[in-house]
Amino acid sequence: MSRVGKNPIAIPDKVKVEISGTQIKVTGPQGELLLDANPRMKVEQRNGQILVVRSSDSKQDCSLHGLTRSLIANMVDGVTKGYSKELEIHGRGYRAQLKDNVLNLLLGYSHPVDFPIPEGIKIELPKPTHLIVKGIDKQLVGQVAAEIRYFYEPEPYKGKGIRYVGEYVRRKQGKAVA
Repeated sequence: MSRVGKNPIAIPDKVKVEISGTQIKVTGPQGELLLDANPRMKVEQRNGQILVVRSSDSKQDCSLHGLTRSLIANMVDGVTKGYSKELEIHGRGYRAQLKDNVLNLLLGYSHPVDFPIPEGIKIELPKPTHLIVKGIDKQLVGQVAAEIRYFYEPEPYKGKGIRYVGEYVRRKQGKAVA
């Protein structure tokens, strides 16, 4: 039995869960999320908790069991608290600006990089070199943060680039002078 999948998910007071067939709709103070679960998994709501039950003990069902439970738990957390990822920009003259619904990044290229902000994501700039990506969908927040980081990944020689807050970049020494 899956250790993750067998744990029930507690539903907070402010959250409303609707289950119709394989579709699960979670509504809370932050917003609303939908999940189309695998038909092999059975999702039940009992006594203020959500339970995920699998039909057999096959290897695929065992892995889907834990995955489905984790996705639903992330939805419940997202509509109550929300998720955020923080990024920092390192490099002289490198900075970010918000223009309408577009993130404008100046990263030392010959042109500025424009990133259209997807629906459901909010980006805050407390400083021009510090970004906070917020949203209720954990996967979307992580994907947007990864796409922004990909514009200029941290390089190991000077440490320039976009990195997550607290990320360690292993520095190399560079060319040895003879």
